Amino acid sequence: MDLFANAVGYLHDRGILHRRVTALASAIAPLLPNSARVLDVGCGDGLLDQALLDVRPDLRIEGVDVLVRPSTPIPVRQFDGSHLPFAAGEFDVAMAIDVFHHADDAEGLMQEMKRVARGSLVIKDHLRHGLPSELILRAMDWVGNSRHGVRLPFSYWSEAEWRRTWERCGIRPVSILRQLHLYPLPLSLMFERDLHFIAVLEPTALLTAAGR
Repeated sequence: MDLFANAVGYLHDRGILHRRVTALASAIAPLLPNSARVLDVGCGDGLLDQALLDVRPDLRIEGVDVLVRPSTPIPVRQFDGSHLPFAAGEFDVAMAIDVFHHADDAEGLMQEMKRVARGSLVIKDHLRHGLPSELILRAMDWVGNSRHGVRLPFSYWSEAEWRRTWERCGIRPVSILRQLHLYPLPLSLMFERDLHFIAVLEPTALLTAAGR
């Protein structure tokens, strides 16, 4: 099984990973404020952060992860997956890219991101639309993460579940992107669809004060 996972992972990295990182960086870069200090929660190998810095050198990006890789292009601190080791409001933006479906307490982690970010949260994750979409998401998750020892609880939320969680956390989306162009044809017909989103969220209290 390990040999098979490594072989599939190798093909994924050669054929898809670069396109995915480039597409995500292109989508996320315009969403971040000028000269922002950004925390990447669950940053992994940091390749996305390097791609962001290539197009937005004004940013200062730091990361945290449960599994810290031996070499990363940004400073990375280890954390327990639940509690962020930073003071309240220490960052301008906190982002999490395909992280919440790995978390033991996704809502608690979201509250932690809200605590350490004085501005917005940027979340890229998945949408579950029933059993067929869940099976596709499980396959993508396994290919991308199993060989790295990443925990795979295969916990994916519907859009209604995301919105209820955001409401309980006191945050509200100000923009949601759905067409991310992560995969080339014909893979996009199966793996793109409406399974991915990027949301920019801000505390409800700030939006109310601003009359938004």
